[in-house]
Amino acid sequence: MVLVMATDGAAGLASSTIEDLTATRTQELATSAQILGLHRVVNLGYADSGLDASAANGFAHVAPDGIGQQIAQVLSEEDADLLVGYDPSGGYGHPDHIQVHRTARLAAQQTGVQFFEATLPREPIARTVHLAARLRLTPADFDPAEFDRAWTPRAQITHRVNVRDHLGAKRAAQAAHASQASADDGVRTLQVLGKLPAPLARALLGTEYYVEVTTPTTDEANAGSS
Repeated sequence: MVLVMATDGAAGLASSTIEDLTATRTQELATSAQILGLHRVVNLGYADSGLDASAANGFAHVAPDGIGQQIAQVLSEEDADLLVGYDPSGGYGHPDHIQVHRTARLAAQQTGVQFFEATLPREPIARTVHLAARLRLTPADFDPAEFDRAWTPRAQITHRVNVRDHLGAKRAAQAAHASQASADDGVRTLQVLGKLPAPLARALLGTEYYVEVTTPTTDEANAGSS
């Protein structure tokens, strides 16, 4: 199993005490990959665009065709028969995740591999976020309506995979990304997930969700959000 990492992660939120976020996250990724038993990690090395895509040289602003070719090259080197990318919304809408969606579709189109997009069911997350906003548990400038377009409608999900037997490794791999759980203020999602009691973790993290995508045409791959 091979993981392709698109960016250096340098624009992510983290504690100001971390002096070199790129080096920290590269090491965290290597540790996480080792826990999961991956035999190769490919770092494409693009700059992190930031949540608002404000980095002009960021991954989200790079022409997708060349990135798709890089991913296709890895697929060829590994003689891969399956590729997993992000869903059209990039999960919660991060511009780099959306770019991964576009470029993975291009690579799938070029190589003809079986293609899946990792996602979550939209409806329960949107309901939870709207409830949190009504209870004033979210920042004042937070718009819960953004989550009405996040991830994938439940009816469109094609595969649900029970990973409870591997939950220990999954949680350890998540914990390895310690900088993702730290910030000078606010609560980070990974921090909350790391503190879940085992029964709740099994309920929330024990199933993974995917959409099987028929190999897209060139136009669909370039559109990226079809």
